[in-house]
Amino acid sequence: MPRLLILIFFLCYWFGGKGNPTLQQSKLSLVPQPVEIKVQNGIFLLSGKTMISVPVGNNEIREVAKLFADELASVSGKKLEITSGETKQAIEFKLNTQANPVLGDEGYTLSVSKRNISISANKPAGLFYGAQTLLQMVPPVSTTAPIAIAAVQITDYPRFAWRGLMLDVSRHFFTKNEVKRYIDQMSKYKYNIFHWHLTDNQGWRIEIKGLPRLTEVGAWRVPRTGSFGAFAPPAEGEENTDGGFYTQDDIREIVKYAQDRFVTIVPEIDVPGHSLAFIASYPESSCTQRQYPVNAGFGTDADVVLCAGNEDNFKKLEIVFSEVASLFPCKYIHIGGDEADKAFWKKCPQCQERMKAENLKNEEELQSYFIKRVSKILAANGKKLIGWDEILEGGLADDATVMSWRGTEGGNTAAKTGHHVIMTPNQYCYLDHTQGENVIERYGILFCCFMRMREAYKFEPTEGVDNPSYVLGGQGNLWTEMVPNYRRAEYMTWPRALALAETLWSPKADRSWDEFVPRVEAQFPRFDQAEVNYATSIYDPDIAMVKVENDELKIVFTPEIKGLDIYYSFDCTFPDKFYPKYQDKPIDIPKGASEIWAISYRNGKPIGRLLVIRLDELKARMGK
Repeated sequence: MPRLLILIFFLCYWFGGKGNPTLQQSKLSLVPQPVEIKVQNGIFLLSGKTMISVPVGNNEIREVAKLFADELASVSGKKLEITSGETKQAIEFKLNTQANPVLGDEGYTLSVSKRNISISANKPAGLFYGAQTLLQMVPPVSTTAPIAIAAVQITDYPRFAWRGLMLDVSRHFFTKNEVKRYIDQMSKYKYNIFHWHLTDNQGWRIEIKGLPRLTEVGAWRVPRTGSFGAFAPPAEGEENTDGGFYTQDDIREIVKYAQDRFVTIVPEIDVPGHSLAFIASYPESSCTQRQYPVNAGFGTDADVVLCAGNEDNFKKLEIVFSEVASLFPCKYIHIGGDEADKAFWKKCPQCQERMKAENLKNEEELQSYFIKRVSKILAANGKKLIGWDEILEGGLADDATVMSWRGTEGGNTAAKTGHHVIMTPNQYCYLDHTQGENVIERYGILFCCFMRMREAYKFEPTEGVDNPSYVLGGQGNLWTEMVPNYRRAEYMTWPRALALAETLWSPKADRSWDEFVPRVEAQFPRFDQAEVNYATSIYDPDIAMVKVENDELKIVFTPEIKGLDIYYSFDCTFPDKFYPKYQDKPIDIPKGASEIWAISYRNGKPIGRLLVIRLDELKARMGK
């Protein structure tokens, strides 16, 4: 492609075809939106002769520069040399000799002029995030021609310290390289916490040398495909061939990979509930002491809660958490604490004896006792406890941090008592919820639930909190009951995780859904180039049946974004722009019609997916 065409492409791509370098900052398609952007006159021409300059003798900055160079080569085809000498036409990485108090540990300034590009920060993390911003200013086109980068002055720093994504590898196992890829992708959008859900009823995924049966038995189950929750139980003699686990060497490798990208890994070992994989490995750990299989996704009445009266369980947990603590440098370990069914505790002589000995009034206080025992184990290993908001029941352990998922009330309660909080309310942050019209997005979480990207963008971590200073931040959670492979994990994460990334990084006052959408769409070519799977659900309207005057039933469409034209048919033929167009008012249903077909267009071309839905299904939804 000739150089002039590359320059024209850049200007069209970033400035909406207007070619005006004095446009407002919102015209730069960056996610998350930086705190301050000042667009200057001119451009920097990035070529294969451009050098990357780093200080002499600082290996950490050189590693940041190398990651940037590798990614730049992948995005643009430009393979730049890293040097410590003085050079012209350079991309310069440097640490401030005197800390800029505005930037903190993760902030940066990015200056692009005609002569050079400079990224400065107080700490290497800030240099890394500045590099991610610069990479988003490079069009995702591999070319040998120079690439024009707009002259700008950017000052940027995060709103929250905790910006997380959680990946559940218990319900479905993901390989070491898939986990690395997930971490790499999230780091591009300035996430800094990877919450790793390593254990649950469906699999134990981390090697514990002192308790080898946890992976010999607990990491494996019978293979099943289809609708999770309705699988057939194991047949007699059927082998457990589905699953996997990470060796301790794997863990160290992934931790190092994340550290290089300034991502902290927070491991989760879910106790006392969600512990069937533990119990399948060591049957004496439950109140019933029965041998249960690891659950592949079939209905069961198994006892999945560790016996709180069994002292040996705490000895086993000392082994587990001491080994986990040695593998993860993070100061936190997540212990779950959620959805612990106490029915078996009520019938268990050991649990009842424990309650009597400890003067505990009820099973909620018994759970609190259990959590506090685990907290002491963690403290002995130099770690702090995080748990889901159920750990509030019966009394909160000292120094515990609460992850509030059942709305924000649990977080507010914890903050009132001086405990730190991480907000992750399921209505805004659960990435396993379906994200578009149900006829397309059927394969979501099995019990409910629905969360479009516009809902994720409404997330406000301090909402409903009387003392917001205790809110560390928030995160998105991808539970994987209905996520059977890595491509699906990507699809459910992106682009909704972009909405959460902006909420957790960018100033609250600058958020605008309509302004955010085109910046999200500008990321789609980057996903395509990197072969990251993502959902295009924002182009598919919601379809609903409504009752109007005289109890007449009609159809309404609700687009998620502006600027879409919706064409439809009732005669089971493929609609296009020559079919009836939705006019933002309820549609009459022709007599005898059984289905409605619809598709979205923009600028005269199809952009959404074909939606086909039976009218009796729409009618059934009305009563829900």
